[in-house]
Amino acid sequence: MDIVKKMTSTIMSGNGQITTKETPVISEHLLNVIINEQTVYRLICTNCHLRELVIGRLVTDGMIERKNNVRDLLFSRDQKEVDVLFNSDSPCLNAFGRDKLQKLPECDLKGEWIFKLAEEFGHGAPIHDLTGASHICILERKGKILFKAEDIGRHNAVDKAVGYAVLNDIPLSECMIFISGRVPVDMVEKVIAAGIPVLVSKSVPTAESVQLAEEYNLKLICKAWPDQYEMFTN
Repeated sequence: MDIVKKMTSTIMSGNGQITTKETPVISEHLLNVIINEQTVYRLICTNCHLRELVIGRLVTDGMIERKNNVRDLLFSRDQKEVDVLFNSDSPCLNAFGRDKLQKLPECDLKGEWIFKLAEEFGHGAPIHDLTGASHICILERKGKILFKAEDIGRHNAVDKAVGYAVLNDIPLSECMIFISGRVPVDMVEKVIAAGIPVLVSKSVPTAESVQLAEEYNLKLICKAWPDQYEMFTN
C-alpha cells in the first residue's frame, strides 16, 4: 500500500536561498463501493482499514445495523472496487436522512476519559507524523483506547472507527470518539446515526451542530486538551 509517497519539493526562503528535498506526501485512494451492481459510493480515502471504512459508512448511512447484515465484502485485487453482499435480513435502507436519527440514551462519562483521549491524540499517528495530512479518529470505551483511525478525510476516519467497533461487536452506545477536525452538522449527524453518545474534538463546532447535538442528546465536547475542555450540550 503506497499510503505515503516521496515527492520532490523546492523550498524558497525569504533570503533568496533555494533548497530541494524529498518530502513525504499522503496518497489518495479511490474506492468504488458497489451495491446491487451499482456504484453507490466513490470514496476518496487513505488505503488502510478499507473494510472498516465500508462497514462504517453503511452503518452511518443507515443501510445496515450490524455486521451480520453483510454476508461479505469482495475487494478487487487492487482494492479499488468492493462488492457488498447483503444477507437477507439487511435493512438496506435508503440513504439516511434526519428523520431516521434516534435520540441517544444517557451514558456514563468521566472527565478523566476525555483527558485521556486528548493525551492520546497528542501522541500523534504514523501517517500524520510523516505528512501532517491525515485526520485522526480515536475510539474509546469506558476509559480504554480501542482503535485509532487515520484518513485523508475526517468523515472517513470516523467511519473507520465505527466499522472497527461493529466488526468487533463493540457496543457503540458505550463508546466515545475523538476527532481531530472541526465539527459541522453532517459530522454530528454521522455520530448520532452510529449511536455514539459522546463526540469529542480538539477543534470547534458550528451553531447548527450544537443545536442538533442538543436535540438528540449527544454530548458534544470541543476544544479538548489534556488539561481542559468545553462541553456544549448536556
